[in-house]
Formats: sequence, structure tokens, C-alpha cells
Amino acid sequence: MAAGRQQMDCDSRQPSALLTPPMSSSSRGPGAGARRRRTRCRRCRACVRTECGDCHFCRDMKKFGGPGRMKQSCLLRQCTAPVLPHTAVCLLCGEAGKEDTVEGEEEKFGLSLMECTICNEIVHPGCLKMGKAEGVINAEIPNCWECPRCTQEGRTSKKPKPPLASAEGPAVPSPSPQREKLERFKRMCQLLERVPDTSSSSSDSDSDSDSSGTSLSEDEAPGEARNGRRPARGSSGEKENRGGRRAVRPGSGGPLLSWPLGPAPPPRPPQLERHVVRPPPRSPEPDTLPLAAGSDHPLPRAAWLRVFQHLGPRELCVCMRVCRTWSRWCYDKRLWPRMDLSRRKSLTPPMLSGVVRRQPRALDLSWTGVSKKQLMWLLNRLQGLQELVLSGCSWLSVSALGSAPLPALRLLDLRWVEDVKDSQLRELLLPPPDTKPGQTESRGRLQGVAELRLAGLELTDASLRLLLRHAPQLSALDLSHCAHVGDPSVHLLTAPTSPLRETLVHLNLAGCHRLTDHCLPLFRRCPRLRRLDLRSCRQLSPEACARLAAAGPPGPFRCPEEKLLLKDS
Repeated sequence: MAAGRQQMDCDSRQPSALLTPPMSSSSRGPGAGARRRRTRCRRCRACVRTECGDCHFCRDMKKFGGPGRMKQSCLLRQCTAPVLPHTAVCLLCGEAGKEDTVEGEEEKFGLSLMECTICNEIVHPGCLKMGKAEGVINAEIPNCWECPRCTQEGRTSKKPKPPLASAEGPAVPSPSPQREKLERFKRMCQLLERVPDTSSSSSDSDSDSDSSGTSLSEDEAPGEARNGRRPARGSSGEKENRGGRRAVRPGSGGPLLSWPLGPAPPPRPPQLERHVVRPPPRSPEPDTLPLAAGSDHPLPRAAWLRVFQHLGPRELCVCMRVCRTWSRWCYDKRLWPRMDLSRRKSLTPPMLSGVVRRQPRALDLSWTGVSKKQLMWLLNRLQGLQELVLSGCSWLSVSALGSAPLPALRLLDLRWVEDVKDSQLRELLLPPPDTKPGQTESRGRLQGVAELRLAGLELTDASLRLLLRHAPQLSALDLSHCAHVGDPSVHLLTAPTSPLRETLVHLNLAGCHRLTDHCLPLFRRCPRLRRLDLRSCRQLSPEACARLAAAGPPGPFRCPEEKLLLKDS
């Protein structure tokens, strides 16, 4: 017994040929176990470039107005040579890479950290007491190889291939790991299609059918192998199954036997929209108000509607509770020209349904918690909407304007919308990318808008150029408190090629601190300008504003307040 224990001690003291005895996963250092997440090299072409702002991952980022859920980098900024993190250490000695302390190539290789692609162990090649040729080094990813122990045990991921070198040129490099994964996937798909035929139990019946009939064609083999059975053919070439049915193959010489088919499942009912709300008809019935005695009230419906037009929203809601006829009459859209739902934390489905039934011409959703889905649902059902106020909402909900048709829209209020930049405004102003079949012209979404309010947004000159191109009918423009609006922006608005030069009537530039006195003579180019608000502009002097008011475009302005220029029409 003692001799056996002594022999075991001697065997345990013998070192391995390459590595120390294998340790358990709990005793391994930080270089073993799960694969370490690599970091950017910060030197390749992808790392040094900026985000594109148009890919799927960029649109999800919060800096571009997305929700920020994916937390992925831009598709054009994915590093091509990721390196090990600075916290990686050797599994054997517990030290980091020290290749910067030496100059020779072999010495640098021995002191650099190498990660195995199979066992995920991070070691110094110098700690293994081996040479560079004993491991399979990955030339595409830095500090990556197949360690000698995995290579000797046959766990390598690359199959040994004969070198394709010739006397004239160098050897052809091995394919990349991504290419090898694709090839392995293709081979696996081919193996799944080649399922062995399991028809040994019916050899007698097969032999009879083979002697009396002909063999199946090659195009029927995949279906038979998939089903695990071989349908036989009789001499007559026609048999019926238990249910008396026959499966006839199109284009074949005769019917083909198949297993008994069960009853077909009932068709699934079409899933309709849960909340389908349609506007009421133009002339709802009845046209008169029935009384309890059985007669009708002498006042017709048109007279009642004239009375209802003098009531406010609260009084109309009280009248709707009187009787069913009044309730139907009070839904007339002429009684609801404007609906105000501003400063509500949440909008419930009954509230949205009530808005659609009343069909207002003006809708105020400013500073509400309306979601993108709710706003899209509303806009698709309010085709006669002329004024829409969305000030104070988030761009995530306002982005529903990019997919909703608004043919009758004349006023759009986007003041102080959160997280709006040039890319979001470009998406809103440009025409939709998918046009209907037969549509030749591509019109922007704001072609018919006459009044646009963009106060407090981060507008640049690039956004103003798009605005001049895709909103040519603007008569009132609000650019107050836009930090990037300056003298070049005024030059763009009043340039000879600008369509707003002849249509602009009201212009609000209050709080634009980049405006100077040099831009004031440019406003004389707008002959129809009636209101110019330059209040809170720090670099504008009151004397220069007074000179502009005295001269004016065609006539002089009056100044009820300092830096506020008005002209009587």
C-alpha cells in the first residue's frame, strides 16, 4: 500500500509536456473559462470614423432620437481587429502582456498574450516553453491562436489541408473562420437531406412491388426519405387507401398512394382591428326629435345644430346625456372645430375614439404623453385635419408624421420637441421613399403647410435648405430661440432663389442670439412681410431696428415694443 502511494506521488510530480496539470474551472485564473470580450483597437479605419446616422443601430441610439435599447455600435464602426482587454492576464504567471519591453520578434511573441479560440485560455507563449511554430496562429485577429495542447489533442477547428504553394508564387492563405462556419452549415444542411431509407421491415412487399411495377423517379426520393416510407405501386398502377382517397401527382403517369389524410383544420377567422372607429354619416337619422307623446318636435335638426354651436365642450357633453337623438346630433363635426387635449399625462383608447368620431379640424396634443402608435392611429383616421399642435412631445412619438398622410394640413407646431436634429428633420421633410404604383411625382409631406412653428429646435442651415425646397408655401415661420440661426440663415430665407421671399408674411426670430445688425437690410427683400419679431436678440441694436422700421420693405413699420416690427395690412 505504501509502495503504491509512493508511486502515485512520483507520477503526480512529473510535469506535463506543455502545460501544467489541468485545473478545474473554479481554480483557473481570469484567462480561462468563458471567452473574454474584446475591445476596439482604436487604430483601424472603422474605429476612427464617425457614426453614419442612417443604419439600424444608429437610429436606435438616443443621440439620433432612438430608444437606445440595442446598445450596438454603428455598422460602419465595427472594429476589424479587436484586441484583448487591458485586464487580461496570463493563466500561468498571472502577468499582463510585456511585448513592449523587448525589441526582437521572437521575444515579443514570447511575452505577448495569446488567446486560444478553442479552450479560451490566455497565456504567454514563453510560459509554455515552446516555439512559434507549435501553435496555429490566426493572422486575421491579433493575439489569437490555437494553443499547442488543443492542436495535439485534435481539437483544432481547421482541417489540415495540403499547401497550395508552387514554385512561382507563395502559398494560398487559409480561409477565414466565418467562411469555414458557412461551409460547415452548408454541409450540415446536405447531411440532413440525406436521411437513410428505413424500409427493411417491408422488404417482402417492396420486392413484390419492384417485380411487378417500375421504380420511382429520382425527383420523388426526397419526399419518400422525409416521410420514412416508400409507397408501392401495383401492377394496375392504381390503388386506394383506407379512406378511399387517391393522391394524384400532377404530370405523372398515374396516381400515387399516400397515407390516410385527416380532416382539414377549419380556416382561421381573419383577425380584425380591435378598435375600428368610423366617422358618423353627414346627415344622421332621425332628422327630427321624437317626443314622448309620439309626435315630433317642431324644430328640425338644422335648427338644433345652430343652437348647439353656441355651446362649449362641457355643455355639449351634458346635452349628449339627455337623449339618444341629441347624443347622435352632438357628434357632428361642425360642433367640434377644435379639440384640446394638451397637458394630459396619458391618452386612453376611449379618448382617441372620441376624437375620431368628432373629426376636428384642429387638434392640440402639446405636452402630452402620446405614443407613436397612438398618434399614427389618429392621423390615419383624421384626413381632414388642418392644424396639429405637438409642442413639447418627444421625437419618438412625433416621428409618426413620417408615415401618415396629411393632405389637408395647414399648420404644424413642433416647438420644443425633444431630441430633434438634422437627420430627424430630413426624415420629416423629404418625400416618402415608397411611392404608390403609377405615381410619377414625389411630393414632400409639408408641401401644403402654410404655418410652421419650429421654436427651440437645433436647426442648421442644411435643415433650412430642405425647408425652402419642400415647404414652398409657408407664410408664417417661427424660428425663435433656435441657437444655430444667424445671419447666413437670414440670407438663405431672403435669397433671390428662395420661394419664401415672396410668400413670407410673419417671421419670428426672437431669442436668436447670433443675429447681428448686418442682417437687417436683408429683410427689405420680402415685400409681403407684415410682422417681424426680433425681441431678445442680444447683438441687435435698437437704433438699427428703428432704421429698418422707418424704411421698411414697401412701407414703414410701427414698433409697439422694442425690436417688434408690425405693419398694418
